[in-house]
Amino acid sequence: MTFLIQQTLIYAVPLMIVALAGVFAERSGIINLALEGIMVFGAFIGVWFVRILQTSDAILSLKQSGNWVALQGVELLTMLVAAAFGALAITAASGLLIIPALRRLHFGQTIKEIGPTWHQGKNGTPTMGGLTFYLGVLVGVVLGYTVLALSVPSLLGGWLSGTSVSLFIGVLTAYAFGLVGFVDDYIKVVKKRNLGLMARYKIVAQVLITGAYLSSLYLNGTLSTIVTLPLLGAVDFGWFFYVLSFLLIIGMVNAVNLTDGIDGLASSVTFVVMMGFMFIASLLGNTTMALFAAAVAGGCAGFLAWNFYPAKTFMGDTGSMFLGGAVVAVAYGIGRPELLLFMGVIYLIEAFSVMLQVTYFKLTHGKRIFKMSPIHHHFEMCGWSEVKIVSVFSFITLVGVVLGGIFVYVS
Repeated sequence: MTFLIQQTLIYAVPLMIVALAGVFAERSGIINLALEGIMVFGAFIGVWFVRILQTSDAILSLKQSGNWVALQGVELLTMLVAAAFGALAITAASGLLIIPALRRLHFGQTIKEIGPTWHQGKNGTPTMGGLTFYLGVLVGVVLGYTVLALSVPSLLGGWLSGTSVSLFIGVLTAYAFGLVGFVDDYIKVVKKRNLGLMARYKIVAQVLITGAYLSSLYLNGTLSTIVTLPLLGAVDFGWFFYVLSFLLIIGMVNAVNLTDGIDGLASSVTFVVMMGFMFIASLLGNTTMALFAAAVAGGCAGFLAWNFYPAKTFMGDTGSMFLGGAVVAVAYGIGRPELLLFMGVIYLIEAFSVMLQVTYFKLTHGKRIFKMSPIHHHFEMCGWSEVKIVSVFSFITLVGVVLGGIFVYVS
């Protein structure tokens, strides 16, 4: 059975990657009558490359020399690539089925009149498209975990090891937050109630999920109340850590939700965040969280095939709350929640822009700081294109990721 699974993965991954090329070709409006032949040829090249890698002198020499550190590095890289590209391929390909289904069911986004007037052209665009990377991320995680379990099981420590259980807890938490978003979207598009799930019910659900998540990490022995802060070093917050964690987790999940306001923004920013977490988790030796981050990054990249401007679908709260849950799960999974202050800089800016706008509006009886909030809409009103906003915000996120990496290195 182990041999069957291993060989299936070896030959299936190149096929999925090449099939993804076909998806992008069709998505770009190019129709190639010989697409099947190109896919078969590409798959053959992919399988041939994998076979060469397996029998290459470099890999054999590493095995013979007993250089297990370098060999494990190669295996870790293989796992991350499998998780990322597996999630990317499945997410992009599932859009071919899910998006037409959403369109047939008339699950379209209702654009509010208070938004930018040019957004009215997006009215009716299928929402709940975040369902595409639900399957993609899950496949990516399973694929990457299987590759690692078959190649270097010592890095996992078994199914019930602390790091493996943390992975399962993190994945379940992300999907739990995503389920809240799904219910919210369902009420909006099916029940035709524009406000969606009532705020108090949404907050109660998020509090329960956060409580279950923190309790699970505590029982698993992978939660520490010690946090490393800039200039202060390691600080033990004691019981107050849990209060701060509730605020940070729920706030961050909703901040990611606020970021999802223009085509490709939330998925692009989260892609950069998760790539950063993937590298940091790898450096910290937390392979399972690196795997989860790689799968989510791949899912975001695959979703951009459908969500980049001009978007063919929106992820909705279904997708944005899932991504928010995944971001906090990885941060807490590697034991460095303070990195959210660096990596999640755009999420925080988006959230604080709304808080400032609402507070100032109430205190001044109708005056505004920004032309519109969240702040990405302010830049839209200033004449920035959606592509420019996505590019600038992604670059700012990249700077935050680099600073977060430097902080981890020096601390």
